[in-house]
Amino acid sequence: MARYLAPVALLPGGWAENVVFEVDSEGSLQSVTEGLATVAGSVDARLPGAVVPGVVNGHSHAFQRALAGGAETRTAAGDSFWTWRDQMYRLLGSISPEAVEAVAAQLYVELLRQGYTRVVEFHYLHNDPTGAPYGDPTEMARRIVRAAERAGIGLTLVPVLYRTSDFGGVPPTEGQRRFVLEVDSFLQLVEAVQDWSSSLVSPGFAFHSLRAVTPREMEAVLESVAREGLPCHIHVAEQPREVEACRNWYGMRPVEWLLDQLPVGPDWHLIHCTHMVEREIQGLARSGATAVVCPTTEANLGDGIFPLQRFQSLGGSLAVGSDSHVSTSPVEELRWLEYAQRLVQGSRAVAADQDTPSVARALLTWVWEGGARSAGIDAGRLAPGQRADFVVLDRSHPVLTGRSGDGLLDAWIFSGNDTPVREVWVAGRRVVVDGRHPEGGSVASSFRAVMRRLLAPA
Repeated sequence: MARYLAPVALLPGGWAENVVFEVDSEGSLQSVTEGLATVAGSVDARLPGAVVPGVVNGHSHAFQRALAGGAETRTAAGDSFWTWRDQMYRLLGSISPEAVEAVAAQLYVELLRQGYTRVVEFHYLHNDPTGAPYGDPTEMARRIVRAAERAGIGLTLVPVLYRTSDFGGVPPTEGQRRFVLEVDSFLQLVEAVQDWSSSLVSPGFAFHSLRAVTPREMEAVLESVAREGLPCHIHVAEQPREVEACRNWYGMRPVEWLLDQLPVGPDWHLIHCTHMVEREIQGLARSGATAVVCPTTEANLGDGIFPLQRFQSLGGSLAVGSDSHVSTSPVEELRWLEYAQRLVQGSRAVAADQDTPSVARALLTWVWEGGARSAGIDAGRLAPGQRADFVVLDRSHPVLTGRSGDGLLDAWIFSGNDTPVREVWVAGRRVVVDGRHPEGGSVASSFRAVMRRLLAPA
């Protein structure tokens, strides 16, 4: 049992001083005791700042970190999500398993340094560039696990079933051949990930989207894994074109179809949900499923704006993700989430209410809880039985100087981009020290070598 002393921490009941955390060998909080003016016996570490729960990154495509910043040149009239996707497919022609591991490790170090403690990896890059399986069909998934273990980030690895290019079972395109698995092969991969479970790694599964999997295939997967209690993820209603195609094929909108046709409930996590009408917003909130929004990616791709305030008023569950990694900071995701609403509504403090007047506290509490659900873990609160995943904010940092209580959170989220994250702990292990990651230099060196190769002229 390890014991850590925090001068101040945000507990479920509010801010508390002189808090001792006891962490067991599995990386879970065994006890949390506040108000200790003196601590009997020794402690293993004194935490140098304000301690808050770590944020779960609810949606990631790690390999796309190699494209971030590289798709910002106009290519044609009417650039859109779909022209961006073509550039992403071109990246797939040259990225190797070794490169994916290096890129993922760099990403995961960046996520940790900004205050994420776990990432949900929506993993659909399965095959070699010709579309053939590797000798070890789990090769790419193993690379993701190795990158997470090197960085020390918690990982919920979510293998993705991808079968078709559009509604009605249209065959996959050449650019999608690295994604495609047979249903049996997909189920074997899900089982392998379950076997890899550890204090860092946990399993899930996903359908890429309604256009990429047929109803029969979804039903076959659900019959095999429904009793496992694994988190199920799916992209849905990200783009108007997708919504229209779904209506043309099924006679229903995407979120509407999911809620009507499949057992959507608390184990389900719907990515984006940007384009919903009122009945879908209500249905999704009632279902207990989590909406996982990715504001910086959705802004970058011109997707649209999630109906935050209405979903919040109905008690919906929410998480955030960094998706394509044009940002690797939870601060920026939450800031964009709030600011987009302010621009649409012409008002301020949209996510706050009378019970929680602090905008940052309201947003963070929402995504701490929803993020834990999206990852399928007990986390998001500093309480016994929860994972010991937490962030230490440096109260002497210029951003936080003179702040206290929820004012610390508001300053963290809404005051500049110089992060005040001083330490990050994952499963009771310190992985960021004084704002630095011990492996950061060597990980960055490998990443630079990969990027030079990927960007070298043909």
